[in-house]
Amino acid sequence: MSEKEDLVKQKAAAAAKAKAVALARKQAKGEAAEKPEVETDIAKQKAAAAAKAKAAALARKKAKAESAEKPEGETDITKQKAAAAAKAKAAALARKKAKAESAEKPEVETDIAKQKAAAAAKAKAAALARKKAKAESVEKPEGETDIAKQKAAAAPKAAALARKKESRDNDDDDFENAKAKAIAAAKAKAAAAAKTRTTVKESTEDNTPDEPSPNQAKLDRIVHAIERHVGQEALIDHYINRLSKDVPTLVANPDTYFSIAKFLRNDEQLNFSYLSELHGTDFESHMEIYVHLHSFNMNQSVALKVKLDRDSPLIPSLVPLWSGANWPECEAYDLLGINFQEHPDLKRILLGDDWKGYPLRKDYQPYDVEV
Repeated sequence: MSEKEDLVKQKAAAAAKAKAVALARKQAKGEAAEKPEVETDIAKQKAAAAAKAKAAALARKKAKAESAEKPEGETDITKQKAAAAAKAKAAALARKKAKAESAEKPEVETDIAKQKAAAAAKAKAAALARKKAKAESVEKPEGETDIAKQKAAAAPKAAALARKKESRDNDDDDFENAKAKAIAAAKAKAAAAAKTRTTVKESTEDNTPDEPSPNQAKLDRIVHAIERHVGQEALIDHYINRLSKDVPTLVANPDTYFSIAKFLRNDEQLNFSYLSELHGTDFESHMEIYVHLHSFNMNQSVALKVKLDRDSPLIPSLVPLWSGANWPECEAYDLLGINFQEHPDLKRILLGDDWKGYPLRKDYQPYDVEV
């Protein structure tokens, strides 16, 4: 068969194929008009793929025909170029596909992937650290390894015990310091009060007016009556208290305190029937009881006081003479620790029965320095 005949056959075949392709496209176009949009896209993709496949087949056939006409060297170069072009095209398609897939993934999936990668890296590092530690422990003797483990386990406990001990020591030191400060403050306050009392007494003695008190005659009358009915030694002292509205003041002997009070209460001429006040005072060297009485017959008040031993302050109760002495004596007992003999119900009325000490004593040390 001649070369011209072959070319004619090839052209006839190509024309037939082209006609078939045109008919196929026309048919696909008609079907696409009837089909929904999704199916139309699929048909288009198939048609495009078929066209590409046909074009590729024609290109291969053409290349084959040309290679048959070309020398062997040129044919090899053409093949290499075609192969390189195919590889480049495939690589471009792969990159495009990867980019499209990454664009379709949501941001959360990307973050999860990053977290997984980070976690994997950490796990790998931890495994390496454990492997290294295990290798080091294998190299050490068994005894040293056990001692190291014991030290590592005991270190936190030792630190906790040290902190606890230090805290306890600091609390004890703070308490002792506060207690010492409170005691020192109480002593300083007592010393200042004693100094003030001494200064006032001296100034009072120095500035005593020469003219007698208007109550001097009443004091003399009361003292004379007591010495006549109770005894010459019943009173230790008596004076006019210039600092308290010239009140006649009687200082009784502890042994004659109740007898004097009874005489002042029951004597028809004196008749001190009203007890207005009773209280105690701590002078550090001794304690004193002050009793303020009033006589409506004489229209006069009088102060009866007695000095007591500080270590064992004990004095008869005046409740049998004046019922109003009940609560004041309980108060003096509660706050100063003064005991009143024959009191009908001597008890603490401000503090509890389990309270330690007496708060109005000058040497009182509070159980809790902050109170």
